[in-house]
Amino acid sequence: MKKWYFLLLIAFVSCKNSDEPELASRLVDVQEVKEMKKAEVLALAAPLMGDLAPLIGGALKHDIKLYKVRYTTITTDGKEIVASGALVMPIGAGKVRLLSIQHGTQFEESDAPSYFKSGTESLLALFMGAVGFATAMPDYVGYGESKAEPHPYEHAEGLAVPAVDYLLAVKEFMKEAKTDWDNRLYLAGYSAGGYATLATQKLIEASFSKEFNLVASSCGAGAYNKSLLLDLFVNEPTAGEANHNRSYIWVLQTYNRIYNWKKPMSYFFKEPYASAIEKDGYKVNFTGSFNTLLNPTFVSSYNGGGEEEVRKAFKENDLTHWKSLTQTLLVHGDADTYVPYINSKTAYEGMTEAGSPKVNLVTVKGGTHESSIQEFILRTYIQFGANP
Repeated sequence: MKKWYFLLLIAFVSCKNSDEPELASRLVDVQEVKEMKKAEVLALAAPLMGDLAPLIGGALKHDIKLYKVRYTTITTDGKEIVASGALVMPIGAGKVRLLSIQHGTQFEESDAPSYFKSGTESLLALFMGAVGFATAMPDYVGYGESKAEPHPYEHAEGLAVPAVDYLLAVKEFMKEAKTDWDNRLYLAGYSAGGYATLATQKLIEASFSKEFNLVASSCGAGAYNKSLLLDLFVNEPTAGEANHNRSYIWVLQTYNRIYNWKKPMSYFFKEPYASAIEKDGYKVNFTGSFNTLLNPTFVSSYNGGGEEEVRKAFKENDLTHWKSLTQTLLVHGDADTYVPYINSKTAYEGMTEAGSPKVNLVTVKGGTHESSIQEFILRTYIQFGANP
């Protein structure tokens, strides 16, 4: 167990009695940003939802208050920091349920949820808040208040630990605000947010089941099978879109840092790509199949059974074979070229094989990474609505 994770688990400050330890406070402060009418939320959401717009109109019941929450958490190298997140509270909703939405890949820090920037994923938090959920959306380490820190992109514990810390802080705030919360928690996220959601679910079930009554999760198009993707992307053609390559490069850079490989980018990539990545990181603009960017020496070593530490790191971040007791929905388009459908297929198969009784896979026939988002939102709404 990593030192930083150990510190998280033993952070107790007092005990009501020997059987009821209280976790250390995570909440730093809460800033009210503004109020919004449900009609404003509808005006923002309807153009993005196409044929689902009429459903949205009927689903939005409440005006909302927007907050920025600051809280303490731990980075992957064990440093305690202050991070932030967005919180949307329905006005006049009475008893509420708590929903945490983990956002997808954001190449720009200015898109962090707590900024409530127009056109970003924070709109989903506004929508679910107006539906009636107390809706939390963590910025993640590397965004918002913690923007000076490197983001642990696609690293399971690096995403899950701060997400749980944020939920603990939100729980504190709702208690202080005397929110009528029914103690139920739901999780949702798409793409990188789908991966972060499943990682957070796994951590809550393993170590925080007494803190949260986790009822259901909805995970869309996440890269859950990291070790399989490594095999595929080293050896098989990819779509070659620049933003896809940025994500794949970012994962390698993140693991290189977190696992202390200390490899120059020239170890993984050939020139001229290696020098550009060293200079600009994942913000490079390279098209072409990802495997054509790779250093042939690395490829040869990997395919010859080498690169043990690389293989081990990717395997450590797989979320495909574990037993979950939570009602779990996996949604994925089978024509997704960014995050291949096989991620959700193998997660469903592996979790079912491990004894998970309530995992369901919804395959969006012909769905791409982008076109399947509407189906994910609809299925999420249905999934959570089925637990009134």
